[in-house]
Amino acid sequence: MNEMVTSPPPRSGIVQSIDRAMAILEVLGEDEEGYRLTDLARRTGLSVSTVHRLLTTLEQRRFVQFDRSDGMWHVGRGAFTIGSAFVRQRNFVAPALPLLRRLRDQTRETVNLGIVDDGEVVVLTQVESREIMRAITRVGGRAPVVNSGMGKAILASYSDADVDAAISRHGLRKITEKSITGASALRADIATIRQRGYALDDEEFVTGLRCAAAVVYNAQAEALCAISISGLAVRVSDERLHVLGRLIAEAAKELTVILGGQLPGR
Repeated sequence: MNEMVTSPPPRSGIVQSIDRAMAILEVLGEDEEGYRLTDLARRTGLSVSTVHRLLTTLEQRRFVQFDRSDGMWHVGRGAFTIGSAFVRQRNFVAPALPLLRRLRDQTRETVNLGIVDDGEVVVLTQVESREIMRAITRVGGRAPVVNSGMGKAILASYSDADVDAAISRHGLRKITEKSITGASALRADIATIRQRGYALDDEEFVTGLRCAAAVVYNAQAEALCAISISGLAVRVSDERLHVLGRLIAEAAKELTVILGGQLPGR
């Protein structure tokens, strides 16, 4: 990703220095390889002197760290500690891990768990495939709900009115050649998901990556999170994609029970 990340226009009540520091952290979080000072300035649209001053402050609080061997800035353990607190608040992540690992071992593919946040799916945890060539989505990574298997699985649990509201608010982006860009096509896909019990992402967010996903419900029979199995398209044929779909649907029902949730209509 090389596009510039700029802060939104100032609003009443916004502290500019904090807003700028958060923009720097967001950029650093995109790439574990880190960024040079000049690259951070270019990406955030801030001056080099401003970025350096903010980085120095963040470094003192251990939110960032500087590698003097290569001149690269990285996310620090302070940011990790706070980010981990977000996951700990979602107390369903740890109980889900044994099931996610079982799915990884059963399918030999990567298994993910995510939630919806402001029109995007956020990956909370992941159990990576042991294959040399494998699908990996960064924990904390985000994807539009309409372009991801987990997002569409959760979207399908919403009412038609809420689905339409989500389309109106967040729109439909063409990220790959296979992305769904028409509202009617998305509604038809949602209807299919509801009928068969799982969603598919057929290279709609990342070219060459396919996944099957299903929703996990809370005690009120509302979407709590979603889980998915993702693999390279060269290894996941059309037939196998639906096999994975049926597998993830059953696993989502099992996880719903484990977490004390309630399946709709029961």
